[in-house]
Amino acid sequence: MSGFRRAHLMAIPLAFAVSSCGINSVPTREEAVNAAWGNVEVEYQRRNDLIPGLVATVKGFAAQEKSVLVAVTEARAKASSIQIKAEDLSNPEKMAQFEQAQGQLGASLGRLLVTSERYPDLKSNQNFLTLQTELAGTENQISIARRDYNAAVQDYNITIRTFPDMMAAKLIYGSKPKTPFKATSVGAENAPKVAF
Repeated sequence: MSGFRRAHLMAIPLAFAVSSCGINSVPTREEAVNAAWGNVEVEYQRRNDLIPGLVATVKGFAAQEKSVLVAVTEARAKASSIQIKAEDLSNPEKMAQFEQAQGQLGASLGRLLVTSERYPDLKSNQNFLTLQTELAGTENQISIARRDYNAAVQDYNITIRTFPDMMAAKLIYGSKPKTPFKATSVGAENAPKVAF
């Protein structure tokens, strides 16, 4: 057998070995995490875009509850001032800071919705009902985007920790685990109580 032919026969197993060691799977999964994070940001932006309209509508009907409206506006400003970049997805402190700001905004919105229960005119206002429906839909979309992000993070973190992909993850890419979303407040595992 000639040396040229022998080299070609040895190249085939080498190609299979290289293709299964994470050269392609690690960046593919990392890009999936980044795309899932982008979807989370889209949903947060949608919520931030809805809030000014909601606040303006409520101001027209519930001037007495100015403190709640101020809290929502301030929480929105704080939440939109904290930005997460792709490289921050491996930083648990940055992720916790971002989620805390988003949690404060969610809590302020909850207080605003409770305020609406106190004012029959506000509850029956069509603009408020439309915005309330949009906001509820957005919160559901945020939940779905977070779940999708966590699934992508889990897939990525498993890939960079299992053989043979871990070889490329460590030696070529220097990959670090990504940070999943977690509940941000004590008692978040309990459903809120609604009383009429």
